[in-house]
Amino acid sequence: MIDRVKQRFVEKGFEACLERKPINQPKEKKVDRDLEAHLIALSCSKAPKGFSRWSLRMLADKLVELKYTESISHETVRKVLKKTN
Repeated sequence: MIDRVKQRFVEKGFEACLERKPINQPKEKKVDRDLEAHLIALSCSKAPKGFSRWSLRMLADKLVELKYTESISHETVRKVLKKTN
């Protein structure tokens, strides 16, 4: 951080060092309430034949297969399910 402040001082002057950069706008959430509800319902349903329970990757693949979303990572599925407990 000190190096960035020094660089800003050299390039833009003292006043630029005192001002903070604007905060970036938050990213649009990939999982809305509807998708979250489908994910929870799917995770509570019976696991596919040959499996004792759902894995995060299987849930992510099934959501795409059922066309609830274009793409979703297993990590996003994990975060949603962790949030809901």
